[in-house]
Amino acid sequence: MNGILSNLILNTDSYKASHFLQYPPGTEEVSSYIESRGGEFPHTLFFGLQAFVKQYLLTPITYDDVGEAEELLTAHGLPFNLSGWLRIVNEHGGHLPIEIVAAEEGEVIPTHNALVQVRNTDRELAWVTSYIETALVRAVWYPTTVATLSFEAKRIIRRYLQRTCDDADGQIAFKLHDFGARGVSSLESAMLGGMAHLVNFRGTDTLAAILGARRYYGASMAGFSIPAAEHSTITSWGREREADAYSNMIDRFGSPGKLVAVVSDSYDIFNAVTELWGKKLKDQVLQSGATLVVRPDSGDPAEIVVEVARRLSEQFGTTVNSRGYAVLNPCVRIIQGDGMDLGQIEAVLAAMAQAGMSAENVAFGMGGGLLQKLNRDTMKWAMKASAIKINGFWQDIYKEPATDRGKVSKRGRQALIRDANGWHTAPSAGTSENQLTPVYRDGKLLRQTTLDTIRGRADAAL
Repeated sequence: MNGILSNLILNTDSYKASHFLQYPPGTEEVSSYIESRGGEFPHTLFFGLQAFVKQYLLTPITYDDVGEAEELLTAHGLPFNLSGWLRIVNEHGGHLPIEIVAAEEGEVIPTHNALVQVRNTDRELAWVTSYIETALVRAVWYPTTVATLSFEAKRIIRRYLQRTCDDADGQIAFKLHDFGARGVSSLESAMLGGMAHLVNFRGTDTLAAILGARRYYGASMAGFSIPAAEHSTITSWGREREADAYSNMIDRFGSPGKLVAVVSDSYDIFNAVTELWGKKLKDQVLQSGATLVVRPDSGDPAEIVVEVARRLSEQFGTTVNSRGYAVLNPCVRIIQGDGMDLGQIEAVLAAMAQAGMSAENVAFGMGGGLLQKLNRDTMKWAMKASAIKINGFWQDIYKEPATDRGKVSKRGRQALIRDANGWHTAPSAGTSENQLTPVYRDGKLLRQTTLDTIRGRADAAL
């Protein structure tokens, strides 16, 4: 996954290279923590640290890495800590001499709490704590923010399922499908964000997420997909043969118990639903034993989905469940994947409920809205130094800008506490119930968890 960017020394911001010369004389340890300082959601679903540790911190730095970094950073205009990095190679086998403690992945924790804490373990290398900030914050903020957004989508969908469906728990796993691989900035982003989504749901078209979940979280098959059409595979038949394109999809993929998704708005979604699917191809759909998933891909999502559902109900029929909502014939369903975000998902579900239609009739796909339409400021992520040991004595350090109280940082070594009052962060001195437990120390992964375990923790917080 790393490729050309495999040198951990260069996995940082340029200015970090000069920081080894900036700490007070006698500095032996620096301790920093990572938190979300608020933002779009009141809590975070913590995820992604284990993948980072396995991918980046278990591979030793080499003499070649040191040589490459020295040449590049010196030419770049910065000092290079040659003796420090050689000490890491010679004394620590190329592994960063740091300890990372963190909350358990999958826990849903209110913002303004320390989720990760890191300190150096070699008192000659206190600068290492801050040096890793760039890579470590990025490793945490992105997958945790995606996991949190996906978790919020699950809450919304689950609420409507519980209101309008007889089997909310049985339906929820495949109600939000990841369409985001093409909408992110890199393959690694697709993997990390896609894995984060799979904490909450089982549907994905992001293959990198499946590979990542296997490699980093012990999931042999973390998610599933189905045969599906795109516009090119429909329009290649020509407008006059639109029905033939649809018929081919059922012929190729339709069999009892299977699902097949067909984008149906290349020309006229309403004609496709009523005349083609509902009349010309109705018998083929019914006889296949499969479930046809009709995909609109344009227009106002709430209006279009309700109208498609109404037309499908006219052509294929419905039943009314115990909650009084109409459920389409099992041979047809809808997936809406165009322009989805949390607001649009809720708008579609509200419109369906208003029309007397169960939420089980529709699933959603999210692309850029799930994996890319967010940034570090979405949840105001930061890593801040909070304690320093100078000549054998720990001192609290903090920032307190007069111009922005939201950026005031915590003081001292931190502990994450979970008690009868919920989650809160407190100074670690005298605390025995710290939920920040060791994940990495001096080249060793100290704690591993599986995707199944992470999913269980997240589900418990719904």
